[in-house]
Amino acid sequence: MGALGHYLEREGVPTAQISLIREQTAAIKPPRALWVPFMLGRPFGAPDEPEFQRKVLRALLSLFERTSGPVLEDFPEDAPVTTGDAETNFACPVSFAKAARDDDDLAAAMQREIAQLAPWYDLARKRRERTTVGISGLCIEDAANHAASYLTEKPAAPYAAHLSPGVALKRACDDLKAYYYEAVAAQPGNLDSKSIDHWFWHETAAAKVFLAVQQACLKSSEPSLQPLGKISLVPRAVQHALEETSPGKP
Repeated sequence: MGALGHYLEREGVPTAQISLIREQTAAIKPPRALWVPFMLGRPFGAPDEPEFQRKVLRALLSLFERTSGPVLEDFPEDAPVTTGDAETNFACPVSFAKAARDDDDLAAAMQREIAQLAPWYDLARKRRERTTVGISGLCIEDAANHAASYLTEKPAAPYAAHLSPGVALKRACDDLKAYYYEAVAAQPGNLDSKSIDHWFWHETAAAKVFLAVQQACLKSSEPSLQPLGKISLVPRAVQHALEETSPGKP
């Protein structure tokens, strides 16, 4: 889309685009772009949230006030996540064992979840005849291993030479999240997005890995990992909800 924007601008048509992968957009340098910290496939944040979607659209359209570029601005908010009634609307046929606390067991627990979800993911792919999993180019088990390596003292190097550690990690995590979401959406019950969000962030070992990796990114001196820790890996609304329901919360 960035390259197409340059072509349209040369023909006298102003353009603006939404970016889901900031590093790629920064490299292409489109005329005007708004980076949003949302999951792949949701450029406006979340379904059934019209007010929030309008806010994203207004931020995008405001870029047309800039007469010269390239312009790359960051949207300052995470997509809303509602956890209120989600617990009562969702029953997952897959029963996950409670994730262990130490890092090695947590990584293994995530691999077991992936194996348990595999039939549902295969069913989802057959039904939809497409998938959003694959941006990293890794099989899902290798994507999990790459993410889990950040729970250790020596994280894995990027799996492609042209990728920064932050881009490589984000793509692996995006694939993991897409895999979980697509798999569970194939299960019975016509699950809504809020229920799936609640299930992922509150009941899976993968979410615990994401939270641990977020802390590793915040502590890292690698510049490309800092945005993941601050705004990209775990939505702030999710983090606040988890803090409110933590056992130590008074």
